[in-house]
Amino acid sequence: MRILVLAISIVLFFATGGSAQEFSGLARVHVDQSHLKDAGRHRVQLDLALSLGVPYRVFTLADPPRMVIDFNEVDWSGVKVQDLLLSDRISDLKIGTYVPGWSRLVVEMKSPMIVAETDMRVASDGSGAKLSVVLENSSATEFAARTGAPHNPRWDLPEPSLRTNETTEADNEVMIVVLDPGHGGIDPGAETDREDEKSLMLTFARELREVLVRSGNTKVFLTRNDDHFVSLEQRVAFAHQVGADVFLSLHADSLAVGKAHGATVHVLSDEASDLASATLAERHDRAELLSGVDLSTADDRVAGVLLDLARQETQPRTLALARDLVSAMAKTGAPMNRTPIRSAGFSVLKAADIPSVLIEIGFMSSARDLKNLRNPEWRKEMAAGIRNGLEQWRVNDAATRPLVRK
Repeated sequence: MRILVLAISIVLFFATGGSAQEFSGLARVHVDQSHLKDAGRHRVQLDLALSLGVPYRVFTLADPPRMVIDFNEVDWSGVKVQDLLLSDRISDLKIGTYVPGWSRLVVEMKSPMIVAETDMRVASDGSGAKLSVVLENSSATEFAARTGAPHNPRWDLPEPSLRTNETTEADNEVMIVVLDPGHGGIDPGAETDREDEKSLMLTFARELREVLVRSGNTKVFLTRNDDHFVSLEQRVAFAHQVGADVFLSLHADSLAVGKAHGATVHVLSDEASDLASATLAERHDRAELLSGVDLSTADDRVAGVLLDLARQETQPRTLALARDLVSAMAKTGAPMNRTPIRSAGFSVLKAADIPSVLIEIGFMSSARDLKNLRNPEWRKEMAAGIRNGLEQWRVNDAATRPLVRK
């Protein structure tokens, strides 16, 4: 059945000429004809009525067990999860943008289920289409044998460009900074009744970009410029592609552990420095589960020694970056956490050759922090603090980097 699903996906993606499978356009969901409900004692069936047929792929992922359906492209406007989810065997549905031009539906199961049937029928006059997917109870062993994201050139990342040690004088004058607004698209991050983390961080990233660019010696890239999902792997690959000197991942999580509040700067570590850091790493890496790639085993074993050598230089530079950021942010009067520098195994920080930190500029679970996050003037001051920290680090790094290499 997995072969059948992959075969269908391949046909949909690569059909040419007058093939009936070659769809295009933006499909709308007919909610009154769509549902996910039990189909007997051992099966659950998803029926999704669309205004037109579109390319799609279906696969399952583990930890937790879930089915993923990617579309090109479905408009989810007006669709509510509670209107579709009619089965107690399914714990949750997630819908939204995956990457530009592609959308995603994630079905989280309470127990392992395999894809038993999948079919999209398109009306002969092109007036609509119906996607049906049947999930069937399975053992954990069978589920594990069939799970995993398929690989396809239209979905996978391009090969990261290689960085070179050859730099010109002009290159040394400009610092390339990659800002990574956390979450996006199908992954909203922390939420309140009025805001979500993905939107707040995109706004802040845009504001910070302006502040950094106006410094006159910084080139800034964003891992996402709008509300779409970006996998953790893609964020790191993008930093390599643009030759980043610094990678800053921006977050404003919601965390009850220790009633967290105030800004924190996280650096990469194999072990979390405390429970809060461990919890945050798990929450942030949750986004990667949706894309089906686990960066914890992504490093090529053959290149392991070279990566370790790169980290020996990058690690002290990253810690110095964290210290300079914390110092400068505190000088702006921004409230800082009692333990402002922390460490955890964040996948998004695993670039071996780029100093990378994750900044929690505040916590949405703190009333004071949330008020600050909503305040444009406060965000302006925080952005200035981050800019000052980067400038201070740049000066210090230029003086100490030759010593680090020795």
